[in-house]
Amino acid sequence: MKSFKNNEKLGAALSVVGILLGFLALYLIAVTYIPIVEGKILDGRPDEAITVRIVHAMMGWIGMTGSAIWAVVLYGFLNKKEWAWSLGVVAGTLQLLSGFFPMIPPASIGMPTPTIWVFLIAFVLWFGMLFIGGVNNKIIALAFVSGLAYVMIFIDGVGAISRYQTVQESALIGMYAMGLVVTWWAATAWAVFIYALVVGKDWTIPAGIFASSLSIIAGLPVGLTDVVRLRRFSMFLPGPLLSAILLVVILLPGTKKLVNGWIAENEAA
Repeated sequence: MKSFKNNEKLGAALSVVGILLGFLALYLIAVTYIPIVEGKILDGRPDEAITVRIVHAMMGWIGMTGSAIWAVVLYGFLNKKEWAWSLGVVAGTLQLLSGFFPMIPPASIGMPTPTIWVFLIAFVLWFGMLFIGGVNNKIIALAFVSGLAYVMIFIDGVGAISRYQTVQESALIGMYAMGLVVTWWAATAWAVFIYALVVGKDWTIPAGIFASSLSIIAGLPVGLTDVVRLRRFSMFLPGPLLSAILLVVILLPGTKKLVNGWIAENEAA
């Protein structure tokens, strides 16, 4: 992948794809929006229908925002700005989410999942920016796993919207109300950590500790409550459990040596 490093022409071409990807996300989410809502109602899940109304609109907003960021990235590559690739990572991170989550509700009721194309293209763009930036392969691997935590903990917040509408116990209603927003803060914290990690910021380790800790604090109580209440494994748990593993990994001496070495390499450059 060394041939991709500092390749402004490739970066500019990928930026154009990223700009167009925002329009594709807008179109695919718009045309499937009401059919999925109606499908959820017919499936006997009006709570999830309301959740789709809220979250799919958000995914459209995020996808279009990513498109605007790609316009700035294009300017950066055309003018040979060093920051262009790192801002492209931010845009790709947003569009990955805008393509991934809208696949879940339709898939659960046997409907097509056309936003898979948004997800796959954003996946290519995200890695493309990392290769253009010359990011260390081990740093890329850590960023990728952190991206999984980012997506999973965001989904926990989405699930909390549905649970908030269906549970009857006052304490649980309050828990889901608080868990909703805090899990989305945690997802944002993971996105910030990924950016800090790949560009080599000296506050990378603290950002990772914060993101993983907030994910655990927000997701674990809700997940364990679900286990007790439903007497089965809860899909709220993968996000905080992966975050707990990442917290341990981030604090390992080898990981700190890797990250600090990457920070030093970027500062020297």
